[in-house]
Amino acid sequence: MTNNIRVFLWLGLGLALWLNYTTWQAEFAPKINPTAAGTTGADGSKPVSLGDTVPQAVQQAAPQSVEANAVPAAPVAPEAAASATPASVPSAGRVKVVTDVLTMGIDLRGGTLVYAELPGYPVVKGKPEPMVLLYESDPTTNYFTLQTGLAGQKADDVRPTHVATFSSASSEYRLAAGTDEIRVPLTWTDGGVTVTKTFVFHRSSFIIGVEQSVHNGSPAPWTAASYARLMRVDPKVEHSMFKVESFAYRGPAIFDPAGDKYQKLDIEKSENQNRSFTVQDGWLAGMQHHFASVIIPHDRKAPYTYTLQSQGRLYILGALGPAVTVKPGETTLFKEDLFVGPKLQKQLVSLHPELDRVADYGWLALLSRPLFWMLDHAHALVKNWGLSIILITFLLKLLFYPLAQYSGKSMARMRTLTPRIKNLQETYKDDREKLGRAMMDLYKTEKVNPVSGCLPMLIQMPVFLAFYWVLLESVEMRQAPFFGWINDLSARDPFFILPALNGLAMWGQYKLNPPPPDPVQAKVFQFMPIVFSIMFALFPAGLVLYWVTNTGLSILQQWNINRNIAADDRKRRA
Repeated sequence: MTNNIRVFLWLGLGLALWLNYTTWQAEFAPKINPTAAGTTGADGSKPVSLGDTVPQAVQQAAPQSVEANAVPAAPVAPEAAASATPASVPSAGRVKVVTDVLTMGIDLRGGTLVYAELPGYPVVKGKPEPMVLLYESDPTTNYFTLQTGLAGQKADDVRPTHVATFSSASSEYRLAAGTDEIRVPLTWTDGGVTVTKTFVFHRSSFIIGVEQSVHNGSPAPWTAASYARLMRVDPKVEHSMFKVESFAYRGPAIFDPAGDKYQKLDIEKSENQNRSFTVQDGWLAGMQHHFASVIIPHDRKAPYTYTLQSQGRLYILGALGPAVTVKPGETTLFKEDLFVGPKLQKQLVSLHPELDRVADYGWLALLSRPLFWMLDHAHALVKNWGLSIILITFLLKLLFYPLAQYSGKSMARMRTLTPRIKNLQETYKDDREKLGRAMMDLYKTEKVNPVSGCLPMLIQMPVFLAFYWVLLESVEMRQAPFFGWINDLSARDPFFILPALNGLAMWGQYKLNPPPPDPVQAKVFQFMPIVFSIMFALFPAGLVLYWVTNTGLSILQQWNINRNIAADDRKRRA
């Protein structure tokens, strides 16, 4: 006999196996040994930082897919080998930018974004320390900057790259009351060519525009290509079942409409340690749990060369645009778009229709995305993410109501057959084959399907997992309160009250369902509410809230079905 409690057991076993497998893969799977840091060149030259290597502009070919255009990355200067540690180069000075949602630091060496603080997103709820996305904490273990510049076609071309020195009219810019935009201009000049790199910040937005205006006051044509790069030394995350967010993806990712679409790139795989491909209308990102730093080439029709270089835990992910020649006396504008902040999906899709993929829902994105859409609209109505979860659980229950009703009736009929099944077990206790045939005949006569109770659970399992990823990955629910003791739906219940309620709900559901025919199996199932309460104690409170609500509604539906079936039986006997 099969019932809902047995499916709970399989669900728990499946989740445990999946979590153990992913942990084993992360900790013990074979890894590629990274290139040793600090190696010298063939001529004995001193090693340089991989971050100081500069891309070279090339005339772009027609766009191709990722696999069709897998070629070596942009060459590193031959006179120096690359080190896996960013060089400790003195700053040329800093420019501080303060908006209502960002506090930025721009290094005048290259006009590089070296600091990004999000005052509205504390690391721990209720504590003052804000989330910091870009930083230069330690060049060997913890480093993340966003570089932009213009590259020449030859190694000796003098261009305003990310290692050139800019000047600024002010050391600090603040978003003034009543204004919606800050423009931060940095200037570079050489040989009659003047480049003004302007960062554009907007109120309530994590989108940053980069405009590089080139005025060629020299007598010769001047050729350059715009580029932007993410450079990160990322400490390895230790996965733990007691810290579910540790399983969120952290690393580089790209989107290529013509190739393999959305890709997460493992920097420890040999094929990703020096890779290049041509992409049109795509984007690239450095991702982590709830937050991302993104580069979106501004000219959607132009083919850009995307490159990924990695050594150990250092990676550089960049986009290089097509070469453009500025004639003497002319002015040309290069533009790129950046995003540094939380994975707010409405802001992300305003930059690129596929950019909400950085809210990485994994292989269940097909279910998770419409589920988040429903939750978002429910939140706009009730203004509370916990109430949104309860409301959507009601809607999903209505969607699956006919199937659950059919299953519930079958389970109720099974419950009424329990005395007759026990009689058959006594009659054929020494012949399991005859017992099986007798029970099947009984099911056929009474028109009962013993496996029908599994159907709603099997359908709900993907929804359950989709809810898991929505709650884990959607920054909109990060530190979102519900009521009372639950002040963060994306974290565990601090007092484990919801897991305990879930255990009680499972016990109530067990009592409404027909008991297993095997006494040993029945005793095992009696402990399942305790087992699942312990397992659910590790899950986000929002996920447990969904499951408690769903189980509670299932109990009400099954109780009503049992009551109606019992009433019908009394009428037939009368």
